[in-house]
Amino acid sequence: MAQRSATDVLVVGAGPVGLTAAVELRRRGVSCRIVDRLVERLPFAKAVGIQPRTLEIWDRMGMVREALEASVPLRGQLLYVNGAAEGRFDLVLPPEVPYGFAALPQFETERILTGVLERSGGSIERGTELVSFAQDSGGVTCRLVSAAGVEEELRVGYLVGCDGAHSAVRKGLGLSFEGGAFPEEYMLGDVEVDWDLPEGYTVRSSHLGPDGAVDDVLVCIPLPGRKRYRMSMTVPSELSVARRGGTGAGADAGDGVAHGLEGGVAPALADIQAVLDRLAPQPTTASALRWSSVFRISHRIVDRYGTGRVFVAGDAAHIHPPTGAQGMNTGIQDAWNLAWKLALAVEGAAAPGLLASYDAERRPVGEEVVGRTVRHATEGMEADMRDPAAMLLREAQLLVGYRGSPVVGPDEGPDAGPDAGAAAGPVGGPVGSGAYGDGPRPGDRAPDCGGLTSRIAAYPMRLYDVLRGRGHVLVLYDGGGGVDGGRADELAEAARKLSGGRVEAFVVSGAGGGDGGLAGGTLLPVYRDARGEFARLYGVAAGRVTAFVVRPDGYVGARVSRPGVAELREYFAGVLG
Repeated sequence: MAQRSATDVLVVGAGPVGLTAAVELRRRGVSCRIVDRLVERLPFAKAVGIQPRTLEIWDRMGMVREALEASVPLRGQLLYVNGAAEGRFDLVLPPEVPYGFAALPQFETERILTGVLERSGGSIERGTELVSFAQDSGGVTCRLVSAAGVEEELRVGYLVGCDGAHSAVRKGLGLSFEGGAFPEEYMLGDVEVDWDLPEGYTVRSSHLGPDGAVDDVLVCIPLPGRKRYRMSMTVPSELSVARRGGTGAGADAGDGVAHGLEGGVAPALADIQAVLDRLAPQPTTASALRWSSVFRISHRIVDRYGTGRVFVAGDAAHIHPPTGAQGMNTGIQDAWNLAWKLALAVEGAAAPGLLASYDAERRPVGEEVVGRTVRHATEGMEADMRDPAAMLLREAQLLVGYRGSPVVGPDEGPDAGPDAGAAAGPVGGPVGSGAYGDGPRPGDRAPDCGGLTSRIAAYPMRLYDVLRGRGHVLVLYDGGGGVDGGRADELAEAARKLSGGRVEAFVVSGAGGGDGGLAGGTLLPVYRDARGEFARLYGVAAGRVTAFVVRPDGYVGARVSRPGVAELREYFAGVLG
């Protein structure tokens, strides 16, 4: 007879996406279990690239220091065609972006996230598989089987499937997974080389045939270690699973989704050396092979990110080419978006449409990423090089946004209109006319800024230092508008009441302001915008008071130029029940 138990949320899959969901849920006080059918973590450097936006998320989660210490920087890319140097592309972001691009093997990402989970009292239940589930209006009944064959019936409030391209949760929900597969097969190898190319640069070396088409390619991504790279290249015919009449456990798994590592196929060091002999920019010898595999690539996305009390995230929801290191980072943002909403739902505090906003906000992002990576895989990243600065911000995932979402406030920007939010799309251009011109609007990422000072700290702080670890935050900017501190306290108290005590508040005073206006006499914490960075990046004007509600995921939920209780009530009514 199966054991019976209960918890608030069950997360299926203990990769980076599932671990992010579990860590965030536990950090927000939600009882959560996370299971994975694998008995141990795989020692593979599958997903490697870490985008600046992911590092911002890890900052808010309190784990960025560990990630930075375990990573190596990605400084740019070196391009070679037919053995000749064709260019060098440097990854340079605006100075206000707090983190650059990094490389971290997936097994290290999982190790760090697992440590954070365990410090919060959680653990991964390995060798445990979800075999079925059924949901009703009050919850989800899940059937689990352990590696020892012990069955368990688990009753949960919500189920989150982060179980990869062959997701059991997606199949159990009956979600469509439309798309296709690339015919090519590739091999991966994690090796050391002895060339003297600049450190921190990815290497892309290709060969063009007589017709001008690429007929051979080598891509090398730096890894922590001494001249260690994860290399990907076209698979030789003798290692091709398809040509040998097989499907490969990772590439199909019986569900027609040809995506992932092939089971039972491991290229040797000699196979990798043969490609280096053809395509390496310099003569070099590969050594210290840590792991290798053959893999296939598909591009698919679900028709919806959840039904009722069951949701999918990461590869369970979208798969695509690895171009630009978008996959794992997009999945982590899926989990980041969903977790705070689930926490409110478990608490009974979520507005009726809050959980539905997960699909409304994240599926358009997934569709854009799938389309862009397919375009880059077939046409090259040159297809989007009309505006290199915007392209780099987009690849860094700093332009992901939710304008027009049902759970963000109205847009009162200068070109706002009934279609302004929808027109912006899930991944828009830089905010305003410049990098951040008019400042973030509702649904945009809340940018970081430096130079905030207080009456006590002897050093300037960054805005992200002040936001770290918090939920909803009301930021009141005082540009010298003459509103007294009592008014600031009144707005903060109204926000606390409207949110059931779930909002914290502070004041940012203009660089030229003293202790007058909002900052004068308030009981709220006050930070002075000593260098004027907040005013510039947030597009606020002198002589005015502007309120920003920053969501738990670091996006602007509302922006109000003449803040009052009615405007705050409008936002919180859409988020909190």
